[in-house]
Amino acid sequence: MRAISSMATRQVLADLAEAAAGAGLPLLQLESEGGVNAAQRLTAGEPFDLVFLAEDALQRLAAEGHVDPATIAPIVLSEVAVGVPTRSADAATRSEGTAFANADELRSALRTASRIGYSTGPSGTELLRMIDHWGMTDEVRDRLVQARPGVPVARLLAEGEVDLGLQQLSELVGQPGVRILGVLPADCAISTVFAGAVATSSSDAAGAAEVLAFFRSDLAASIKSSHSFGAP
Repeated sequence: MRAISSMATRQVLADLAEAAAGAGLPLLQLESEGGVNAAQRLTAGEPFDLVFLAEDALQRLAAEGHVDPATIAPIVLSEVAVGVPTRSADAATRSEGTAFANADELRSALRTASRIGYSTGPSGTELLRMIDHWGMTDEVRDRLVQARPGVPVARLLAEGEVDLGLQQLSELVGQPGVRILGVLPADCAISTVFAGAVATSSSDAAGAAEVLAFFRSDLAASIKSSHSFGAP
């Protein structure tokens, strides 16, 4: 059974797929890449059984007839966190609390950072929208560095390409060369609901729906939290 996802959920989905197979459900062969590319592969006609993307992206694919709208189901809630480079080779661990006290402190950090890394996914889109809303686009445009498709912001931090990075917390946790400051404060928080859906091209829609149901079951909750995802 084939599935495709964005990079943000690849690790948690791999563990969920392994647990589902252990419970006797069909084995899932998961491919992950940038969300835009993943959606393009589906719309180009490549056959998949399950698709895991941001919920709004799945709604658009459903409107175009590529996934069954009745099967769209939220899987995890992902919060955007802030990271900085560190010389330590230790893997980054989750930082409790927020990176800044409020939006004013985030704006100050953006103004002082020499290079700001952000993702190609929905979190990056929302960050750019927020920067524009604050009237800071011209001020920071030349210092914004969008991660290349399939490249996490954590790598930009670790390799010194940026000195401030914003991406989903789950993408920063466990990455070497990164220190996580925390998630964004409540007055400028960015969160994304990632969902799953059965593709209309599926050769085993019933089996795919069973796997999707397992991913939403209580048995899957501890796996999600271990990857720093919240409940949607």
